[in-house]
Amino acid sequence: MRITQAIALAAALLATSPAAAQVSTPQKPAATKPKAATADQKQNAGRLPVPSAEKLVLLVRLSLLTLNDALQTGNYTVLRDRAGPSFSHNNTAAQLGRIFAPLENQNLDLSAVAMQIPTLTAAEVSDAEPLLHIAGTFPGQAGQLSFDLTYEASAGHWRLFGISVSELPATVAGAQAKPTNPTKDTKSGKP
Repeated sequence: MRITQAIALAAALLATSPAAAQVSTPQKPAATKPKAATADQKQNAGRLPVPSAEKLVLLVRLSLLTLNDALQTGNYTVLRDRAGPSFSHNNTAAQLGRIFAPLENQNLDLSAVAMQIPTLTAAEVSDAEPLLHIAGTFPGQAGQLSFDLTYEASAGHWRLFGISVSELPATVAGAQAKPTNPTKDTKSGKP
């Protein structure tokens, strides 16, 4: 029997663009006037780059371990408070408890992600909105844990915006496994 539990959260992104503040310092009268920011600079002012591979893994682990704490205790306050402003604004701790009740009832334990290395299948910043999307899997004894996480830029950091977690049994996970970053010998073509 295929056991797949997917929970997805999506919050509406509040469209805000940071106002460009100009600070002028007293200069000699002959000094030139500061140039206004270009449209490209204004557009990218609120954007953060895709983090390094190590930081991506850290973001994933922290998010999933925070979810795990909520699943184990039934207290979703920390998950809500550590998330981005859109997520926190649109979800109460009680709502999150109802949303994640199926995973709680399944006694899903995500603590193994603290020591495992995930296989990332996506890590990109959206061009349309300042959102970071990270997807991938963690191997497991009983199967594979699939995750799909979205982060919003907030105060210079990536903060949780949406989360989806699925657990696939070993037989299904093995059939779907597609390594995306194996080390390969370029001369022989062998891993």
